[in-house]
Amino acid sequence: MAGGAKVVVEPHRHAGVFIARGKEDALVTKNMVPGESVYGEKRISVEVEAGEKTEYRVWNPFRSKLAAAVLAGVDNIHIRPGARVLYLGAASGTSVSHVSDIVGPEGARIVGLNSQYFLKNGGNFVISIKASCIDSTAPPEAVFAREVKKLQEQQLKPKEQVTLEPYERDHAVVVGVYRASKKKDA
Repeated sequence: MAGGAKVVVEPHRHAGVFIARGKEDALVTKNMVPGESVYGEKRISVEVEAGEKTEYRVWNPFRSKLAAAVLAGVDNIHIRPGARVLYLGAASGTSVSHVSDIVGPEGARIVGLNSQYFLKNGGNFVISIKASCIDSTAPPEAVFAREVKKLQEQQLKPKEQVTLEPYERDHAVVVGVYRASKKKDA
């Protein structure tokens, strides 16, 4: 499906999900990382304002049970921009990549919350940060610094941070330890 003047993208009734209307209609999500596909899916670029383009990724219902459910008319998927989602069953990453497009990434916050429940004091964590997924307008180093600060605010103590160049552009991995706050005596 080619983008441009022949394709019109309309909001679906599920927030963060869209329908691309063209020669063939397609279920789509707004691409969190324009210019990249996750699993080889088709991408559609649509001009929204003078020179400004928005890229969408086609959400194939034959590869994603969640996309199939949306097209089958499920009333509420409980997934919307800013929602907290626990998605189990991410075999090849098809559905979960579109869920990420819809809700947006909050990796550092999610690691912090999960650490409180699943790590003992002194337990270790590893987080991969893709700068362009979090803020494509800021320099990657600034994004990494902000995410590390979020980790530190949640009792996570980064011990190492490496960028993944030349293997992955604008990615960093942070490895550290969880230090729970000491409980005050009553």
